[in-house]
Amino acid sequence: MESIAALDTQVFFFLNGLHTTWLDPIMYYLTNTLTSLPVYILIIYLLFKKFRSKIWIPLICIIACIALTDQITSGIMKPAFARLRPTHEPLLAEKVHTVNNYKGGRFGFASSHAANTFGIAMFTFLLFRNQYRTIGLLFIWAGLISYTRIYLGVHYPGDILVGAGIGLVCGLILSKIFKAVSQRLAITNTK
Repeated sequence: MESIAALDTQVFFFLNGLHTTWLDPIMYYLTNTLTSLPVYILIIYLLFKKFRSKIWIPLICIIACIALTDQITSGIMKPAFARLRPTHEPLLAEKVHTVNNYKGGRFGFASSHAANTFGIAMFTFLLFRNQYRTIGLLFIWAGLISYTRIYLGVHYPGDILVGAGIGLVCGLILSKIFKAVSQRLAITNTK
């Protein structure tokens, strides 16, 4: 575990060190949840287009996915593992590049941002992959949002990878639940 943690720290400093003055405000802006509003509006539009009055069913699944990923990462894992964020690690904090003195909460394992965005991306991808070939771009969005967390110094790459994995699994589970519910209610062909 120590060698994994050491590698995680090395990769973190490499990625966190790829900063420039002009990119700092962009990364700070992108990490904000409200910045993703256009993505959320697009998803809601696609859901409405496909499900019309039954839009509430996939919306509940997306909300459940976010609640599940957030509960697993912030409610269970962060307090259980109590892994300090790089910005709170006494031996590292002075070397970490931060933006606007943003340091995040005390613990960072696993990343809620990564879990939430990858959960949304996975659920939406599985729902629309047969209709829109470009829907996979949501994974690039999730990856970019997740990378901002390393850039800002508040997560190690391992936090991101585990959070993304949790999001992908939760998105898959909620997709299967949605498929079962939608077949039972006969709302649409969900192949």
